[in-house]
Amino acid sequence: MRGRPAAGEHAAYYSQYIDRVAGDDVLSVLAEQARGVPAFLRAIGETASLHRYAEGKWSVREVVGHVNDAERVFLFRAFWFARGFTEPLPSYDENAGAVAGESDRFPWASHVEDFRGARLSTVAFFRNLPATAWMARGVASDKPFTVRALAYILAGHVAHHTTVLRERYL
Repeated sequence: MRGRPAAGEHAAYYSQYIDRVAGDDVLSVLAEQARGVPAFLRAIGETASLHRYAEGKWSVREVVGHVNDAERVFLFRAFWFARGFTEPLPSYDENAGAVAGESDRFPWASHVEDFRGARLSTVAFFRNLPATAWMARGVASDKPFTVRALAYILAGHVAHHTTVLRERYL
């Protein structure tokens, strides 16, 4: 499905992610991130991945753990709506997820590989999505979404957090 999501396809909050995605070919962006982001992350290294830029902030590992969690949450939402399920989905509390994930306990390489695997699954899902499913709608966190908007949110969320890593952590 080509074309950018319109305002009515997502809550206004998510524009901060969607606006980070250039052009109208989100599949290409998702696929490029599957290649480029792991290379960027691998260069950070084991010791630097425990860095926090300020007290009370997530470590680099926790940021990537959050990115990996969000990848699964937003992909599940896209799957749910694309397959025609109509029940609203609950909210996702990223802070509770970060605590429960205990990201700092796991080797850095496992986080990088987790991103790669999750993103490859995301790309495969969207590549094999029927054309009509891109505009399927649903509700999550009491907000409306289309599957197309969720694809852009996924790409923009990763772009946002890689920028945060570059600007505040590295």
